[in-house]
Amino acid sequence: MNDLQYISPQGLADLKVEVQERKTKTRREIADKIGQAKELGDLSENFEYHDAKQLQADNESRIIVIENLLRNVVVVEKKTGATCVAIGTGFTVSIGDAEKTFEIVGASEADPLSGKISNESPLGNKFLGSCIGDKVEMETPGGVMTYEVKAID
Repeated sequence: MNDLQYISPQGLADLKVEVQERKTKTRREIADKIGQAKELGDLSENFEYHDAKQLQADNESRIIVIENLLRNVVVVEKKTGATCVAIGTGFTVSIGDAEKTFEIVGASEADPLSGKISNESPLGNKFLGSCIGDKVEMETPGGVMTYEVKAID
């Protein structure tokens, strides 16, 4: 598996804000919850205490995930004027009579419902390297779908 994680400048900024907030504000809030729960007495059957400890574990896990991602990040600027599809490229395809716009992004920013598809996804991987006029076929449960690249933004 490729350890490099592709991300937009905005995605990088968002991750940096998130990790900083988790290390400061969220940690403080959880520590306060743990302290309040300890004041309630017996910890063995104290739901508030166990819930706060689970929140703490989840927060620390997310911090580790973000920090590992940041160590392997490659910032990709949105490409304009490209002639073929690459990471950071927006493009329009036709599927029969319909048209759909996509952008190839890194896995951490993928949002298929808004047209942001991961370079690691089967569809995103098929589009990589395609140029205007190229046809891309994708096997789906409903049969083979053919996409034609119409424009590259």
